[in-house]
Amino acid sequence: MTASASQIKELRARTGAGMMDCKRALAESGGDIDAAIETLRKKGIAAAAQKAGRIAAEGAVACCADENGAALVEINCETDFVAKDESFRAFADAAAAAVLAHAPADLAAAAKLPLASGGALEEARSELVARIGENISLRRFVVLRAEGAALHTYLHGARIGVLVRMRGGDERLGRDVAMHIAASRPLCISADDMPPDTLSKEEAIYAAQAADSGKPAEIAKKMVAGRVQKFLKENTLLGQPFVKDPEQSVSHLLSAASAKVEAMTRFEVGEGLEKREENFAAEVAAAAKGG
Repeated sequence: MTASASQIKELRARTGAGMMDCKRALAESGGDIDAAIETLRKKGIAAAAQKAGRIAAEGAVACCADENGAALVEINCETDFVAKDESFRAFADAAAAAVLAHAPADLAAAAKLPLASGGALEEARSELVARIGENISLRRFVVLRAEGAALHTYLHGARIGVLVRMRGGDERLGRDVAMHIAASRPLCISADDMPPDTLSKEEAIYAAQAADSGKPAEIAKKMVAGRVQKFLKENTLLGQPFVKDPEQSVSHLLSAASAKVEAMTRFEVGEGLEKREENFAAEVAAAAKGG
């Protein structure tokens, strides 16, 4: 299979590997970019790449919270111009409020939710699409209940949103932890929470790297164990150095305040989505030709 220029470009952007290495990896993987990243990492050509490395789609993350719970939603659109539109932002806020109030089971149920202003969410979305002229969609949402603990929220502009349920500590600590999650992107709270398939994939990559190193089996085994521990430290909330004070881990920060993070969610606009590439000159030329 011959890889397309756009696939090679994306793989290079996500791994920093050379063009020919990317081309060969894509050929080996049949065009599967995530598999190609694994191939490059096993060969030691690429460092770890976030699965959602390219933040490309436009839109907004909105949050709504009360004393019992909090909701986070991601609403997507096609351009940054629309993402900044007041009516688009108002729709995102209304969607977050409706999701918190009714906790729908899935996106299909969310579409039927009544909005405080009247009508269903899907009706409001369709009207906004007709008025603005761009496709708009509710991509995902989450509802986190307090369950006797404190809820903390953080929005970084309209592109990143974080929810944290924490027992113990105070409002300042909760906000600091939420800000840390926004900045450092932990995959989960602790090593015990790491998805087994994620961990096994990393172990396979490190094993392949160790095998290629030519080291004796016993040393190679220790290399793999060490790299797994490093991966867990870098990708779990408790293992990461606290962003405002890298000399201490988040685990130590929480322990000092007798606090515990029970749940967390982080949304970033466009994670895992690829934006349509715009060519403004070509668009203008096409419009002029059509006219």
